[in-house]
Amino acid sequence: MADIKQSKVLIMAADGFEQSELLVPLQKLKAAGATVHVASPGKKAIKGWNEKDWGETVPADRAIADVSARDYDALVLPGGQINPDVLRLDEAAVKLVRDFAGAGKVVAAICHAPWLLIEAGIIKGRRA
Repeated sequence: MADIKQSKVLIMAADGFEQSELLVPLQKLKAAGATVHVASPGKKAIKGWNEKDWGETVPADRAIADVSARDYDALVLPGGQINPDVLRLDEAAVKLVRDFAGAGKVVAAICHAPWLLIEAGIIKGRRA
């Protein structure tokens, strides 16, 4: 098993991500020593959803369209009802999910994020 301190993890999200589903993995992965980047459409800061209202804003390190799966070891997809629905309409986001899966890399999809896996066509025939 690889040392987490040598790992590079990408978190991909858009406005409306479930706040805890992005911030907790981000904090835990960084605390464990992984390099973690957040990618959003257009490299724009993204606003979370916290239970019943808008939450914190998270800066993006990368634009989704500029990211390559070959530069990372794993992909984390936070849920929320808004975020994955926005991303599944973004061709670059769907392609990135396909690229991670096609390379046999870890793809973690939380809560509603499996919508992206379905959109990318990688969930068919799998048990989730």
